[in-house]
Amino acid sequence: MGIFSGKAKSSSSSISGNKSKVRIVVAGDCGTGKSSLIATAASEKFAQHVPPVLTPTRLFADFYPDRIPFTVNDTPSSSENQNALTHELETADAVVLTYSCDQPHTLDRLSTFWLPELRRLQVKVPVVVVGCKLDAVDDTTVRQEQLLSLVQEFEEIETCTECSARNLFQVSKVFYYANVAVLFPTSPLFDKKKQTLKPKFERALKRIFILCDHDRDNTLSDTEFNDLQIKCFNVPLPPSEVVDIKRVVQEKYPEGVNERGLTLRGFLILSELLLQKGSHELWTVLRKFGYDNDIKLRDDLLHVSFKRAPDQSVELTNEAVKFLKEIFCSFDHDSDGALQVAELDDLFSTAPESPWIEPPYKDAAESTATGGISLDGFLSKWSLMTLLEPNKSLANLIYIGYVGDPASAFDITKARRLNSTKKQSERKVLQSFVFGPNGAGKSALLNSFLRRPFPEVYTPTTNERFAANVVYQDGGTKKILILREIPEDGARQLVCSKESLGPCDVAVFVHDISNEQSWKRATELLVEVASHGEESGFEVPCLIVAAKDDLNMYPLAIQDSTRVSFEMGLETAIPLSVKLGDLNDVFCRIVSAAQKPHLGIPKLEYGRNYKRYYQIFRRPIKFISVGAAVAVVGLAASHVYTARKITSS
Repeated sequence: MGIFSGKAKSSSSSISGNKSKVRIVVAGDCGTGKSSLIATAASEKFAQHVPPVLTPTRLFADFYPDRIPFTVNDTPSSSENQNALTHELETADAVVLTYSCDQPHTLDRLSTFWLPELRRLQVKVPVVVVGCKLDAVDDTTVRQEQLLSLVQEFEEIETCTECSARNLFQVSKVFYYANVAVLFPTSPLFDKKKQTLKPKFERALKRIFILCDHDRDNTLSDTEFNDLQIKCFNVPLPPSEVVDIKRVVQEKYPEGVNERGLTLRGFLILSELLLQKGSHELWTVLRKFGYDNDIKLRDDLLHVSFKRAPDQSVELTNEAVKFLKEIFCSFDHDSDGALQVAELDDLFSTAPESPWIEPPYKDAAESTATGGISLDGFLSKWSLMTLLEPNKSLANLIYIGYVGDPASAFDITKARRLNSTKKQSERKVLQSFVFGPNGAGKSALLNSFLRRPFPEVYTPTTNERFAANVVYQDGGTKKILILREIPEDGARQLVCSKESLGPCDVAVFVHDISNEQSWKRATELLVEVASHGEESGFEVPCLIVAAKDDLNMYPLAIQDSTRVSFEMGLETAIPLSVKLGDLNDVFCRIVSAAQKPHLGIPKLEYGRNYKRYYQIFRRPIKFISVGAAVAVVGLAASHVYTARKITSS
């Protein structure tokens, strides 16, 4: 029964996708019999043979699919009423196109006028082609060949049939097919030209197969197959029918069945066979598993409220991480500890598409030497997606087979301001904003985090970019660190938003140690960001990174860096050379700074006066008197002493 016999017993909401009424419009050349078709269907004489269909003024729910009421509307054929015809077609849920069986030219007109006209009007609804006056002809062979060609050319045609209003032959089927075409359209599921399943439908079927394969042996046993039947149709299949189904599949595709049951390929072959026979009950299966009319999981299944403050973040729970680790291992078919491109595609083959094919996720994690992704990289990308788009992360978890309570997959962290009060962050995922002028070495820093080779040619970054990886700390603990590169021009936009620093656990300011202007601009950015943090209430720990340590430092680089660090109460700049591979443990130091949010907050009473200090120190010495120079040095020394005192306390 059910999916295999056409006797589903399911609720209307699961089948029709919330459709409350169907509007059918009948069109065709004058004299093809469309008015007689409608009149016969509505007549009392016809009602003695079958339950009545609807006229435009009458609603009736019995007999037709899912008891959904429908209306049938006639249309004018003359060119003088073109506007009325257009309006009817544009408001239709389904179009019935008629031709007269005894007038071959009216069948030709479907391909030369009516179907092209529907496309011109962008009427994208299912079409049922109906031959009227079947009682007036004998031979059907010629028309059958022509109709087959028509179906292959116009994918919007759901089905073709012929009827006789005079003999009351198959009139009811015309409107039954039209209703089925609306409530259970074939075109989203099946490519009629290729006679294959549509990609989105195949992805959905694969997910359903995986969810029903409870013992994870890549087959549906007879018991699992019957569980699917009962879930969708509330009626079990007799054992003899299960045997017949497997026999039919095996005849079509021998590998579709093995000693344990129906394989995935066999399940897909079975679906193809059902669609080729015109079965519409696969829609019942889809809707029982939460799919909508676009063959995507319904929004209500994929949405959880992630209400949070700007300085709170969303993380995966241990339960979700455990599930992801199991999924990773099950798709690592060659057991090499990495998911190669084909394996990753296979993992996401039950989702509408891979969520990582576009920025910011593309290239945001470390790749193996063979182009795959390790478990650390895999979990890092999931953590990045959870941080940036938690509902997208939830959707993809469900698409790849997570069946737990959605709320059990995510944690909302404590506000960073509370962490600062407690002087400790308990977050498992930490985010660092990386600032700096163009050419300072920001991109190189992110590349080194992902263990990518140093590029010989500099390419400026114009858009924000992310890099996510696991950072192992002393004692065996580990955190996932996410670096967010902020282009120089993007920093100005960022400080225009009050809450922009809320998600930032630590800000890193990179400068080229050989370029004095790079240092000056990095310091200006430091002051701007720190000031914005103070004004908005989202202060962040800050670190200074002196990149390109393999180059000669500009004069007084050490003095400038040391003075600013002390005056603003920050650690001294971290020198590193990505080119030489000397990273000075920078990523562990970033994580450490993020874990102690009460430290490393810039002291802005010094930062606000930085420009004045900079101008005095950099002014040519011949324009400063000896006394003034001594006073300036004394002032600087006093600030250094005060900063040290503040830091030590």
